[in-house]
Amino acid sequence: MDGAAVTRPLVLKLGGELLETAADRARIAALASAVVAIRPLIVVHGGGRAIDAELGRRAIKPQKVEGLRVTDADTLDTVIAVLGGSANTALVASLVGAGVRAVGLTGVDAGFGRARRSAAHRTSTGALVDLGFVGDPVDADPGLVRLLAAHGYVPVIASLGLDAAPSADEDASSVLNVNADVMAARVAASLVDCDLAIAGGTAGVLDANGRSIALLDGHGIDEVIASGTATLGMIAKLEACRAALAAGVASVRIIDGRALDATHGVETAPGTRIATADAARV
Repeated sequence: MDGAAVTRPLVLKLGGELLETAADRARIAALASAVVAIRPLIVVHGGGRAIDAELGRRAIKPQKVEGLRVTDADTLDTVIAVLGGSANTALVASLVGAGVRAVGLTGVDAGFGRARRSAAHRTSTGALVDLGFVGDPVDADPGLVRLLAAHGYVPVIASLGLDAAPSADEDASSVLNVNADVMAARVAASLVDCDLAIAGGTAGVLDANGRSIALLDGHGIDEVIASGTATLGMIAKLEACRAALAAGVASVRIIDGRALDATHGVETAPGTRIATADAARV
């Protein structure tokens, strides 16, 4: 870690697969405790598997198209209950238990995570599918996050957004289901002088042989997308990372969250560094 990075905030996105059990959350809490001893930390999390499990308990069949969740009103109620409720609270409880001053939030709090309804998804067959109450973040007001971090708190943000432009027949306070990778990138972009790490269940971006790619610039991102090597979920991560760099975020990595613990931090985790073309040549 360079000298400047010691004081830069770290925005850490955690995939829901890293938070499923008490042991998982305890491992992440130990990591967070080590991080906050040296730098501010902001956490953004998802919870796809937990949402699917809760949908099952409610006898609601999950609807997905090419890996994207279709979010109707009943599904949205479940997403809110899991992301803004059980998943967020369980993670905050583990963090607080490890001595981390965590505060649970969603993008709805103080309206800091505005989003717009996603356009209909065009499938590989050319069909258009309405994704329902799914949003693309349009901005993130950093005021609340900065205020909490400045006083030693760790914001733990569930990936829900507030509809920035609801239609005439919708509630003006409509909540939208937001991709957690994109939410994390927007939060990082709002802070600018920070580092972004997107942690999931794989060792970064993998090549066609299943090996981790150490470094990707914009051209490399285009190549893995065009070749079909990147899955739809990974494409969302890569585009979010590209946008974060364009907004001035200091460093961006996609890492293996399974390798994180109290002694193995973000800097040493296996994964892929995303860089601008100029940085990639350094």
